[in-house]
Amino acid sequence: MSPARTKASAKPEAKWNDTRLVKECLSGDEAAWAQLIDKYKALIYSIAIKYNLPPQEAADVFQSTCVELLVRLPELREPRALPKWLMQVAHHECYRVKRLSKRVVSSDSEENSPEPEVPPIAESLVQQTQEEQMLREAIAVLTPQCRRLVEMLFFESPSRPYAEVAAELGLALGSIGFTRQKCIERLRRRLEELGFY
Repeated sequence: MSPARTKASAKPEAKWNDTRLVKECLSGDEAAWAQLIDKYKALIYSIAIKYNLPPQEAADVFQSTCVELLVRLPELREPRALPKWLMQVAHHECYRVKRLSKRVVSSDSEENSPEPEVPPIAESLVQQTQEEQMLREAIAVLTPQCRRLVEMLFFESPSRPYAEVAAELGLALGSIGFTRQKCIERLRRRLEELGFY
C-alpha cells in the first residue's frame, strides 16, 4: 500500500466491526490493516500453538496467513466469515509446515506420487478457536481497569492474591470482589452479544 493511500486522519476505532475494517483495508487504509492484523494475530497464532509448532514455524504460519489475507481479501464476500476463513488458512499452513518438517527424501521414492490431501479442520477445533476469539474480542472492549483485573485474576498462573491485585490497580482491598463481579458481568454481556452463549 502506498503512503498516499494512508488515511492518517481516519484512525480506526477499536469498536469497528469486521465489515468496516475490511472496507477500510480495501480502500488502502494502512491503519485499518494494522488493526485487522492486531485483532486476529492471537487467533492465527492459536492455531499454530494447537499444532505444537516451534516459535519460528508458528511465525512462518502467521506470516503466510497474513500474506494470504492481503492477497485474498478483495475476494471475501462476507466479512463476518473472516475469522473462520483465517482459521482455515492457518490450519492449511500448519499442516503444510508439519508435512514439510516430516518429509523424508529417499532415493527410491517416486517423484510423481500425489501430495496427501489436507485433512479438514476438526469441527471441535473450529468451535474452540471461535470461542477463544470471542473471548479475546470481549476482553478487548472492557475498560483498561477491568481488562487488567480479568487478566490478573483469570489468565495469570499462579493466580495473584487480591491484596496484590488491589495494590497494582490502586483499589481498596475490600472493593476487589465487587469490581471483579462488575467486570465479569460486562464480559458476560459482551460475550452474549457476540453469540458465545
